Parts: sequence; C-alpha cells; structure tokens
Amino acid sequence: MYYFIGIKGTGMASLACMLYDLGYEVCGSDQEKHFFTEDELVRRNIPIYPFDENNIKEEYTVIIGNAFLEDFPEVIEARKKCECYRYQEFLGKLMKDYHSISICGSHGKTTTTTMAKTVFSEFEPTGYLIGDGEGYLEKDSKYLCVESCEFRRHFLAYYPEYAIITNIEIDHVDYFKDETDYFNAYQEFVGNVSKAVFYYGDDEWCQKLEFNGKEHYSFGFDKNNDYYVDNIISDNEHFEFDLMFRNSKLYHYSLPFVGRHMMIDVMGVLALAHQMGFDYERTEKALSEYVGPKRRYAIEEYNNTVFVDDYAHHPTEVKVTLEASRNRYPDKKIIAIFKPHRASRVLYFAQQFKDALNVADEVYLLDFTSIDDKQDGTDIDITYLGDMMPNAHILSEDEKGAETLSQYKGECLVFMSSKDIYNLANEVKKLI
Repeated sequence: MYYFIGIKGTGMASLACMLYDLGYEVCGSDQEKHFFTEDELVRRNIPIYPFDENNIKEEYTVIIGNAFLEDFPEVIEARKKCECYRYQEFLGKLMKDYHSISICGSHGKTTTTTMAKTVFSEFEPTGYLIGDGEGYLEKDSKYLCVESCEFRRHFLAYYPEYAIITNIEIDHVDYFKDETDYFNAYQEFVGNVSKAVFYYGDDEWCQKLEFNGKEHYSFGFDKNNDYYVDNIISDNEHFEFDLMFRNSKLYHYSLPFVGRHMMIDVMGVLALAHQMGFDYERTEKALSEYVGPKRRYAIEEYNNTVFVDDYAHHPTEVKVTLEASRNRYPDKKIIAIFKPHRASRVLYFAQQFKDALNVADEVYLLDFTSIDDKQDGTDIDITYLGDMMPNAHILSEDEKGAETLSQYKGECLVFMSSKDIYNLANEVKKLI
C-alpha cells in the first residue's frame, strides 16, 4: 500500500493515479476542502483521509509531499514506522523503468508536457505525469513524459533520456540565491540527461547552457536555431507555420493554438518528435486533438460573461494571460482577480506584478491562504502589493467578494492563481 501525505498536491495526485493504474493499492491524506487535483483521485475511488498520524501503518510505503516539513505529525510517524520517500525521490526511481522525457522551465512546462504526451501516445504506449493532478501509467508503457519542476532543485532527482527546456527565468526566490544560482540548477540538470536536450534558443539564459558533447538542439523564432518557424499565419483561433530544421523545410503545420507562448511550447515538442522519427501528419493530427491541461487558460461563458481560469502565479505568466485575454476579447473589460502563492515571490517581484496586473482594466487582489505561503519567514500580506497599486481592490474570498465581482456581467473575468481561486469563480458564476 502506498500512502501519500498531501495526496491532493499537483504532482502528488498525478503520481498517486499512476501507481493506482499500475495495480497498486493507494490512499492518502490532505485538507478536507476541495482542490481541483483531487478529481482524478475521486474518479479512481482512491481513499482520501483527513490528516491524522494514526493513519500511518507499518506496512505502508509513504510518499511525502514537499509542502510538509519533517516536524509535521504524519511525517514524524511515517519516519518512525515506514519506508519513506519524498515525492521527487520516488518519481526519479520510477522513471528509470521507462524511456523518459523531462519537460522543465520556468513557464510552459505543464502545457508542453501535455503536448508531448499527446504526440507520443499517438505512436507508442505512453505514461505521463502532469502538474494538474493528472497521471497515467501502465506496465506496457514504453515512454514516460514528466513535468519536472526546478523547485528546490527537485528535478535533479531525475535522469531522463530526453529533456525539453522551455525557458529559464528566476522563480522560487525563497530558495534560489540569485539568477546565477537558478541557472546553475538547470546546468546541473542538463548533466542528468542521457540522450538529447531540446532548449528554447531565444532565451538568454538557455543560450548560456553548456552541453559538454551531449546531443542538443535549439528551437525558437531566430533563424540561427536548429529548429525555427517560418511563414507564420495566425488569428484568434489557430496558427500555422513551416517548421524548419537547419534551413530546410520539414512540414507545414496548422494547429488550433493561439499566441506566441503556445508556439514556443509546440516547437519544443515538434523538434523532439522530429528527432524521434515520428510521422509529420500523425504528429499534426495528434496535436489537433490536443486537450489542454486543467487551469491553463480554461474558458467558460455564462450569460455573455467570460470566465478565464489560469494557473498563473509568476508576473511573466500573469502578463501573458492578461494580454491573451485582451487580444481574444477586445470588446470586453478585462478584470484581473489574482491570488498569490508564497509571500517571498510577491516581495521579490512586487514591481513586476504591479506592471503585469496593470494590463487589466480592473484589478482585485486576494490574500495568501496556502500552508506554505510563509514558510520561509517572509511576513507580508496582500496589502503589500495593494499599497503599490492605488487602483487595485483587496477582495475577500467569500460571498461578499463574489457579489462584488458579479457586477461585471458581460465582461471578461480572469482568475489567476496556483491555488484554489476557482472556488470564488464558481460562486460568481452562480450569481451571474
């Protein structure tokens, strides 16, 4: 029996689903409030218990979520009784049994992982772990596509055959000392890859990576990259382009994606697919049927009101999400509702958050509520950012807050957070 401490965590829920699909018994514990990642757990009837150290049994193998420190009661009990792994330790061990592909980067790794598993599944049995609570793996899976997070250098526990690096922009500032320290983690990760690395060649930090004879390919818009796109045509529903490899045209792709950031993500996957020898037409067909990950620019409409739900929690992601909304809905007001994760991130990026949020017509800010928001000792609340934005409003995450937002019927409401902001969105939908 595998027992997960913090089973609703984004990667934890995915890993629990994978072990269940392999035929193992799985259960775990977490907070009782609903979190979007639990949906796949519930669908598989995986038991979820409230936290209690009495849950821990000697016969369990325990996988510990990284939000839970060594002084957490269940962790203390598990360390006494059971074989224990941190999340990344167990995942790294599991990856060795498959031809593995790691997708990492400050932004875009969830979307890129979803694209990669979509393409690989067209050709071979493929397992995947995606940071939206979705994981799948069977014993006959040949490939395993894994979203690989740099948080506290956890991705250094992985030794994949292939890797895609979407970008390198400092994050997790509660841990990394500076941009160089952050970059060095990626440089070390490159050393873990056994076959080939694919990286976004227009990124200034990616350009500094050293490969020491390892096979590597760059992709991007600049024609100096190994892979680049030419003859781009785009509108608000799709884009198409010629995929070029070292100045030779490979194939003309037409795909149902919008935005430069999506083109970057898809380029990395197409570059890998080309090196794997995958057929162009079947690759295009697979991507044309792509279903995006949960909470990555998910759109719903109620009574002419647009609700966007996005995982954006870094200022670059916030800006991209709001600009995409502005381009997609030019005739509507853009209302930003932002709930941050980690006080240290807000403190470090306060000016960038201010600039990014100001893309919107109106801004509403919600306070921290996550278990790990202030673990590093940064003691600020949302007023720190609010005081820098005189036109922003501090919003309560309750019925009163929902009523405030319901005044924007007919506009575009953009809910952004890596946490449970969608519960507030659901209350607004009821009112509208």
